[in-house]
Amino acid sequence: MPATIALVMLLLYMNTRSFAKTMIVLLAVPFSGIGAVWALYLLHYNLSVAVWVGIIALLSIDAETGVFMLLYLELAYEEALMSGRMRTLSDLREAIVYGAAKRLRPKFMTFATTCIGLLPVMWSIGTGSDVMKRIAAPMVGGIFTSFVLSCLSILWSMSYEAEDHCGTIGG
Repeated sequence: MPATIALVMLLLYMNTRSFAKTMIVLLAVPFSGIGAVWALYLLHYNLSVAVWVGIIALLSIDAETGVFMLLYLELAYEEALMSGRMRTLSDLREAIVYGAAKRLRPKFMTFATTCIGLLPVMWSIGTGSDVMKRIAAPMVGGIFTSFVLSCLSILWSMSYEAEDHCGTIGG
């Protein structure tokens, strides 16, 4: 598992050429790790090779959604920079919120398609279903908490931005 994380980090670094951007992409991993552990705990699954395969697959989904989040944030930043709206820290925060909000729908689609595809596996009872359930469980739990916690962090940052903006208008 550490070798897989190191390989993903290396590939992300080679793609972005920035350690900070690599870390931004990997910030989704703790969000999904929480859900993976909860799913394993609630379903009383022990760690096994099948569970680790599901966790590695979850890590790849996280890296993919993180790369797209970074892309949306960079596009929002460049758009604000080109239009001359990037003068203060508040403008930067507004560009970040705008980019994150634009990424919300694709994040939901990733969540929905993963769950729609894996929930039947979780309910299956046929031959080989015991192994497949252990692969799917950390993926479903992880992608669920990653989506929910990402939405909560976006909503928190948007409310923080709105509160800051309303405070400057009223004061």
